[in-house]
Amino acid sequence: MPLSPYLDAIPRLAGGVYLHPSAQVIGSVTLGADSSVWCNAILRGDVNDIVIGRCTNIQDLTMGHVAHRTPDKPGGSPLTVGDYVTVGHGVLLHGCSIGNDCLIGMGSIVMDDVVVQDHVMLGAGSLVPPGKTLESGFLYMGRPAEKIRALTPAEIEWLRYSAEHYVRVKNNYLQGAA
Repeated sequence: MPLSPYLDAIPRLAGGVYLHPSAQVIGSVTLGADSSVWCNAILRGDVNDIVIGRCTNIQDLTMGHVAHRTPDKPGGSPLTVGDYVTVGHGVLLHGCSIGNDCLIGMGSIVMDDVVVQDHVMLGAGSLVPPGKTLESGFLYMGRPAEKIRALTPAEIEWLRYSAEHYVRVKNNYLQGAA
């Protein structure tokens, strides 16, 4: 079963969410309307909260986790992912914040307390070290990730298109399951 409680925390799903049967969504996880979690992806909200916005897709083999609360850091590091975000295959998101209309490229690692602002494209295989901020409207890539260039208006539009495409795909899966 893709949904599991942790202590008294139970995942919450808005309407139109698709969870592949091999996905794992555990504990304090909230999934926004029309979002999707794909094959063997894991969202483990055991020691802090995970909030995924609407029309966001978490692709195959992605791991989302959090950092616990401590006396020195009472809020810990929750994981938040905005609306219309594409999280590529095999991504590791740990206690970070991803804005709206972003693409996190395949195989990337985004560490604790990173802030990815709206309209950011992170190239495949990138590593974003703890505490870094990625500014809106830019392409970042590398290990560690560096600002490469401004996104074009067409690329910014494509970020929304990518997420909307996955809404159509998950709707096909939901119709086939009905």
